[in-house]
Amino acid sequence: MTRSASQNSPSVTVPKILTGISGFDSISEGGLPRERATLVAGTAGSAKTVFAVNYLAAGITQAGENGVFVTFEDSVPDVRRNMQGFGWDIAQWENEGKWAFVDAAPDADGPMAVVGDYDLGGLLARIQHAVKRVNAKRVSLDSLNALFVQFKEHAMLRAELFRITAVLKKMGLTVVFTGERTEEYGDVTRYGIEEFVADNVVILRNILGEERRRRTVEILKMRGTSHQRGEFPFTITSREGIVVIPLSQIELTQSSSTVRVTSGVKELDKMCGGGFFRDSVILASGASGTGKTLLVTQFMSGGYKAKERSLLFAFEESKDQLFRNAAAWGMDFEAMEKKERLMVVNRYPHSMAMEDHLVEMTQIIADFKPNRVAVDSLSALERVSSLRGFREFVIALTSTLKKRETAGLFTSTSPSLLGGTSVTEKHISTITDSIILLRYVEAFGSMRRALVVLKMRGSHHDADIREYTIDGEGMHIGQPLREVSGVLSGHTIFHDE
Repeated sequence: MTRSASQNSPSVTVPKILTGISGFDSISEGGLPRERATLVAGTAGSAKTVFAVNYLAAGITQAGENGVFVTFEDSVPDVRRNMQGFGWDIAQWENEGKWAFVDAAPDADGPMAVVGDYDLGGLLARIQHAVKRVNAKRVSLDSLNALFVQFKEHAMLRAELFRITAVLKKMGLTVVFTGERTEEYGDVTRYGIEEFVADNVVILRNILGEERRRRTVEILKMRGTSHQRGEFPFTITSREGIVVIPLSQIELTQSSSTVRVTSGVKELDKMCGGGFFRDSVILASGASGTGKTLLVTQFMSGGYKAKERSLLFAFEESKDQLFRNAAAWGMDFEAMEKKERLMVVNRYPHSMAMEDHLVEMTQIIADFKPNRVAVDSLSALERVSSLRGFREFVIALTSTLKKRETAGLFTSTSPSLLGGTSVTEKHISTITDSIILLRYVEAFGSMRRALVVLKMRGSHHDADIREYTIDGEGMHIGQPLREVSGVLSGHTIFHDE
């Protein structure tokens, strides 16, 4: 028995066009279906207009496809002015014949033509004229809700909108139109546009949780083609516009390096079997004052001595503080910076959302091209995000470093002085390759410090708990603490020799 021809042939899906919106083409598995209509729905402030403009702008700058923007709410001058902050010079594109507006706002100088009570034939004619004038391949309509407010017979209006999109698709255009929602997890649109007009539906959300806003995008449906399911965080930057963070696309396919890099502390290198792997991510956890920032400083200095480029993201101390402390330990950060072998980026954790921090950090990494990166500390960032957002941040940043074979050192702060597991450590310990614990030890009326390499993937390491000291030259790791137990739990017990 033979299989039919249809069984032997590969499945056919709808061809797609790349939107050019960062990250969106990844979660949509290739962009938007070609010559079809996509509804982008969201509540107020969810970035619907930015998406619609970004789609056309990317078409012009990346794909050589001209576009038409139909505005039903904002005036044309407002759209031009509002989008200049993203570096999109719409006026120039208009002069070059790459972009055309159709102004259908209620107060527009050329009002929308309406024949009879509910005929949008005049609007369609204006769109067709603009498309032919600039030879457009993409059209954005923003926002259809304005029409439902203006015209009360919604059934007839839906029929007219269906006619407009059907004509545009026959002209070879890929259409994006926006619609308003009343709540983040309710009906797709206020007036039920999607089921009559849209082939595909994209939901933008601007969710308030724990007194902070978090934007996400979800592809609700794409007829005839596959896409990633679920919500994905996104942010808006002046550099790129919308940036989607496609966490589901992070794959464990990066190669593993056997090359070692120094930690900056000779004794720690010996404990780790010769240093950190070049593509490893290390978590250093300890209470305040145990030397986490010192470990980061020596990590940066070790990179300088190895003629590498080092990047430090500092979320708890100012640049002047870091440079002063480094100088006290005999390390000249200022000279390293002048030779462009060190970059220090200081940010206040609450200054932006977690997604914004991630996008900025990945952009700086791409521009500076460091060999090693340190983040001091993750605990400061954790306090401004939900646990889900924090874990997504660490997964994405870790993936970025591993793809570039860049060594990473993250720090976190323990909740108590003498031990215990930090929340940060608990939620990301499985993501990092190595864990170094720094602990205080109470011994007969004095405080001592102890260090242990708790975990190191792919390498033998010294499992002893070793005492260390800090002086004007940095960290010095000594002999194992044989006479004490309970260091990691914070309940130290000293035993007689």
